[in-house]
Amino acid sequence: MANEEKTPIARRDFAGTPVGAIGLGCMGMSWAYAPSERDDDASVALIREALDLGVTFLDTAQVYGDGHNETLVGRALAGGDRDRAVLATKTGLVVDRDATGGMRRDGSPEHVRRSAEESLRRLGTDTVDLFYLHRVDPAVPLAETWGAMAELAAEGKVRHLGLSEVTVAQAAEAHAIHPVAAIQSELSLWTRDAMGAPGGAAGAFVGDTAADDGPGDVVGWCAANGAAFVPFSPLGRGFLTGTVTAADFEDTDFRGRNPRFQEEALKANLRIVDVVRAVAERHGATPAQVAIAWTLAQGEHVIPIPGTKKPRYLRENAGAAAVDLTPADLAELDGLPQAVGGRY
Repeated sequence: MANEEKTPIARRDFAGTPVGAIGLGCMGMSWAYAPSERDDDASVALIREALDLGVTFLDTAQVYGDGHNETLVGRALAGGDRDRAVLATKTGLVVDRDATGGMRRDGSPEHVRRSAEESLRRLGTDTVDLFYLHRVDPAVPLAETWGAMAELAAEGKVRHLGLSEVTVAQAAEAHAIHPVAAIQSELSLWTRDAMGAPGGAAGAFVGDTAADDGPGDVVGWCAANGAAFVPFSPLGRGFLTGTVTAADFEDTDFRGRNPRFQEEALKANLRIVDVVRAVAERHGATPAQVAIAWTLAQGEHVIPIPGTKKPRYLRENAGAAAVDLTPADLAELDGLPQAVGGRY
């Protein structure tokens, strides 16, 4: 396994601040995946171990576990660890506290301000390093939402602003009002929409506002405009690790309803993993490390945030920073077929 425990990992720049080239997505510690494996004490320890490894770019959101994940991250950073982390959270999605437990968008300035105060309280900090708009609300002009977020930046409650799952046009609109420091979107070897590839518009899981033909080359837009691009789900929700070979999930695991993980689609998508595994074998690495390394190879401004609840996977993911894919490797991986099934 390639440099699984290398410390510290390689660094990349986020808005003038060095961060680990690989970050940590904290969502799964509270929501969406394998609820039987959740353990708050273990997650707190894992976040602290991540900081020790140099995995300093931490990602959460108010909607993950309806506030639970922010509280968890805040607990992990208490006692002096806050200064070691570059901390990102998000506004603009709300959990409906009804029988469905679904989500809705709320980009109103009132919600932006209220949710920021709630996030700061849960995280136990005076300032968030990166405050994302989780999804654009089609009922509220983007300029109004972004303007309210810019006011928070002017007040010092957030240091930088970001967007999630937007089109190039939306990014440009926001950037003209206040600098976009980062855009977070799904990007992996089986999801390349953010590179301008066909395959579905952005933000589909809670009501699509993007163009039908996709978001455009958001990765390239970020490079041209001095913004970081932050891939979430760089491991394809675990699929690209090669460990998911059957459609067998806990009842409340999101993947059990995901089109790509249905039995026939999953079988077809295993051909993607076969190629990733072959590349990994040539490097003495794991499929997960190759999948993450591919995202890193898309530009020095790219900072992937794989999520995990287990220390051995944290160390494995961090080791991806040491995997140097060759031009031949990249050509082989770039030639992979599109995934069967929609993203959501």
